[in-house]
Amino acid sequence: MSKPLAGIKVLDLATMVLGPLAAQYLGDMGAEVIKVEPPEGDLMRQIGPCHTPGMGAFFLGNNRNKRSVVLDLKSRVGLEALYRLVRQSDVVIHSIRTAAADRLGISYADLSRENPRIIYCHVKGYSDEGLLGGSPAYDDVGQAQSGLADIQRAVAGEPRYVPSILADKVTALHAGFGVSVALCERMRTGVGQVIDVPMVETMAAFNVVEHLWGETFIPPLGPTGYVPVSSGSRRPFLTRDGRYICVLPYNEGHWRRFCEAVGDPDLINDPRYSTFAARQADQPGFWAEVGRRVATRDYDEWVELLGEQDVPFARVNSLDDLIQDPHLKSVGFWQVAEHETEGMMRMPMNPVRLGTDARFVHALPPLLGQHTGEVMREIGLSDEEIVLAESAGVFGSVDVRRQLG
Repeated sequence: MSKPLAGIKVLDLATMVLGPLAAQYLGDMGAEVIKVEPPEGDLMRQIGPCHTPGMGAFFLGNNRNKRSVVLDLKSRVGLEALYRLVRQSDVVIHSIRTAAADRLGISYADLSRENPRIIYCHVKGYSDEGLLGGSPAYDDVGQAQSGLADIQRAVAGEPRYVPSILADKVTALHAGFGVSVALCERMRTGVGQVIDVPMVETMAAFNVVEHLWGETFIPPLGPTGYVPVSSGSRRPFLTRDGRYICVLPYNEGHWRRFCEAVGDPDLINDPRYSTFAARQADQPGFWAEVGRRVATRDYDEWVELLGEQDVPFARVNSLDDLIQDPHLKSVGFWQVAEHETEGMMRMPMNPVRLGTDARFVHALPPLLGQHTGEVMREIGLSDEEIVLAESAGVFGSVDVRRQLG
């Protein structure tokens, strides 16, 4: 089965996580992705355990299905090489701030002159036209300004960052979505366009899906904050043997079957919890009631009981547990492959499966500049020009002589 983005060429000029992860998603779907790195490489190469310098675990998680090219875009030769790549490409993704991109000569105006069909995806902290346009932003900034950090006050007693680079990852998904939509539109118009994907606005939109609440209306019908989440009463429950379990008797059928499972059918008709509206109205009381029942049995008893009753539940996995999780194993979640320098490595699957094809790894994460020589040949540079550019530092410290054979 061919991949839906087969034949689409993507230039990944981004560093860190947001842009590279978006490009990786496109690569998973069959796009040919060329990662254009500065001579020093993407900073993410330096983060995490590794066998080879510049191949840190953090980098490996965001850069499969790519070829790496090193170009010094501050040099005339490096910029011209990029322009040649743009002429043969469909998409450019970058995370360079707008003013710096303009100075380098890689604005949309610059690149669309080279290729009017180019789709130019600019991931950034804030929309340029806003008060904070052009300001630097990383994941913590996105979590803070979007309200996500403050939502944690309900459970932590103070604002906290979610212990995950959630803003980067959510925004990367939006970037991949935006590129896919723009490719569809280009099929009709034949013309490319700019896609701006600002992290703070993306996360603000993400958070208010449920939390805009009463402020949905003008004038407001109540405060912001979806109470079942923002009250802090919704949490995993401690079983009698000291393990944690997620139990969610959400709709009427779940609640009835939960009450029957715990041997308390009278609880079904308790007016405090007998209807969905009543349970929503008293979230702290409702979850406290569930928690008291859960504490009366061991974990394994609950697994058997709730499985039989078809009530939503789950074990509370640690990150270590995910490696051996039976369900994840059963769907082939973990892909294992041998990297030429890093040895055997484990990767999570792309969860979006098209048809019956679960394959998504076409190439393992590249060494810095690993494909500079071959890609420069593809855009028409002679071996002599490539060697001269390397000698001048345009290709960094990459040994393109070895690549040229």
